[in-house]
Amino acid sequence: MKKIQEFVKLTNEEIDSLKQNYIQKLNHSKDFSELVHRLDISDEVLMKYTSSLEDASIEFGHCKKCKGLAECKNKVCGYLYTPQLDHNHIVFHYQMCSYLEKKEKDTEYQKNVYLFEVPKKVKEASLKDLYKNDKNRIEFMKYVKTFIDELTTHKKAKGIYLHGSYGTGKTYLIAALFNELAKKNIKSAIIYVPEFLRVLKSSFGEDFEEKYDYIKKVPLLLLDDIGAEYLTPWARDEILGTVLQYRMDEELPTFFTSNLNLKQLEEHFSMTSSGKEEVKARRMIERIKDLTNDFELIGESNRK
Repeated sequence: MKKIQEFVKLTNEEIDSLKQNYIQKLNHSKDFSELVHRLDISDEVLMKYTSSLEDASIEFGHCKKCKGLAECKNKVCGYLYTPQLDHNHIVFHYQMCSYLEKKEKDTEYQKNVYLFEVPKKVKEASLKDLYKNDKNRIEFMKYVKTFIDELTTHKKAKGIYLHGSYGTGKTYLIAALFNELAKKNIKSAIIYVPEFLRVLKSSFGEDFEEKYDYIKKVPLLLLDDIGAEYLTPWARDEILGTVLQYRMDEELPTFFTSNLNLKQLEEHFSMTSSGKEEVKARRMIERIKDLTNDFELIGESNRK
């Protein structure tokens, strides 16, 4: 920024006088005066940082009237541009507000749930909401309670193969369960199968092994929308098959959502570009049956 002297010929005394007048006007602002009073700074320091302090006082005023993150007016939502005195200098930094601190604390458990290409709303999925709004799914909710008890007590539990028509909230239901367990510091992953297989295939030579090992070994796994993927022998036998075998051997709880029932899924697994492979398809279904209990979700689509 060019100095004032480059535009008008003023002495240093005249410039200081202008700054003083400007500060006096600002001091009529209650928020500015309060902020400066808290810092307890000299006039010299005040004059040096007037512009930045004015910006900080505006955000300070916003925060005093704010009732929640939804109405935050600051440049960075949930943060306050804050001055701090360091000897004869003022250092400005962004400080998290109390509302954002509470949100961060309340949602810290979400770090335990890894999401891959699934709707963002599943991050907020809650069993409390399900109990209120899904009374027609009593048997499923009973099993969820049993699962939580078994996993937290015996460290072993059988997953769920949840199938039903499009848009009935299958992923949301399992996500609510995973979120509840995340609060107990149990890690999980929700993987949208069609996209994961595509990305995995394109990551050879990069982080293929890291991605592959993660879904094999994560304590809780949901393979979301299985049966919707473009099926190849590689995807079925080398990826899905070996993942399921590992998790079966290690007794790691595994969940599935699908628009297909197990009979339809078996048919899907049998059809490849190499022809119909019924034996390999049957092997996949047996692994799924060993890992899960079968539930059908009946209801109208919640999507528009």
